[in-house]
Amino acid sequence: MPADPPRGEARDPTGPAQPVLQVVRGFLMGSADIVPGVSGGTVALVLGIYERLVHAIATAASSVAALARGDLRETGRRLAAVPWVWVLSLLVGIGAAVLLLSGPLERLLAEEPQAMAGLFFGLIAGAVLVSWKLVRRPSGRLVVVALVAGLLFFLFLGLQDTTHASGAEVATRPWWVFFLAGAVAICAMILPGISGSFILVLLGMYTQVLGAVNEREIGLLLAFLLGCAVGLAAFSSLLTWLLDHHHDVVLAGLIGLMLGSLRILWPWPSGLDSTDLAAPSGPVLVPVLLAVAGLALVLGIDALGRAAERRQAR
Repeated sequence: MPADPPRGEARDPTGPAQPVLQVVRGFLMGSADIVPGVSGGTVALVLGIYERLVHAIATAASSVAALARGDLRETGRRLAAVPWVWVLSLLVGIGAAVLLLSGPLERLLAEEPQAMAGLFFGLIAGAVLVSWKLVRRPSGRLVVVALVAGLLFFLFLGLQDTTHASGAEVATRPWWVFFLAGAVAICAMILPGISGSFILVLLGMYTQVLGAVNEREIGLLLAFLLGCAVGLAAFSSLLTWLLDHHHDVVLAGLIGLMLGSLRILWPWPSGLDSTDLAAPSGPVLVPVLLAVAGLALVLGIDALGRAAERRQAR
C-alpha cells in the first residue's frame, strides 16, 4: 500500500484517472515555466503536490548516490521507491505545455505585456493565499519569515533591470562556469517564485547557454547538464530534509519567494519585460480585471480540490 501523502498534499484517484490527472498537472506546471518570474514549483504548491514532487526527486537522486558507492541492492531499492508513473506522467504534461504553448504565449507576452503581467500577478497572489493554508501551525513568527524572505527576494530581483538578456549569443566562458550555472539555475525548477531562465539572466549566462546550443558546443552543454543533475540531487535532498524537520518555516520561506516574485509581475511600466516599478498608468482596467480573474481562478481551483478531497476521504 502506498503511503498517504503529507497533510495538505493532494490525494490522487486510483486507476487510469491518476496518470491523466498528473499529465494535466504537468501541463499547468509547464505553462508556468514558460513565463518569466513564474515557476512550476508555484503551481506544484497550489495543486498540492509540491512535497511529494521534492521527495520523488530526492529519492531518485539518492539512488544515483547509492550506485556511485557500488551498492546495487540499495540502488534498486531506492529506484523501486520512486513513483515512476506519477513522475513520468508529470514530465509528459510539462513537455506538452512547452511544445504547444511556447509560441502563442510568447506572442501574448510580447503584444500585451501589461495585461499578461496583471493576469499572472493575480495567479501568484492567489497561490500565496492557497499555500498559506498548507502551513500546519500558523504564527506571527512565520509571517515574519515570509515577509523577510519576500523582501530579500524582491531586492535580489532588482539587481537586474530586465528579465531578458541582450547581447551576442556566443559561448565564451570555461566549462566549469557552465557547470556552476546549471547547478544554480536548476534550483528554480523546485523553488516557487522564479524561473530558471531568469536565474541564468541574473548570472549573466543566458546568452552563453544559448550560444553553446547554437554553436553545438557539446562539451559545454554536457557540463551544464551535469551541473543541473548535481544541483538538483543536492538541493532536492536538502529541501526534503528541511521539509521533514522544519516544515512550516520552509513553507513560509517559499511563500516569501512568491511574494518577492511579484516584482517581476507588476504590470507597470513594462509588464513582464522589466523589474522596474512604476505607478499604474495607461490601460489600467484590463490588467486589474485580469489580476482579479487570476486570483479568483486559483482560489476556485483550491476550493474545488478541497471539496473533492473531502468527498474522497468519506
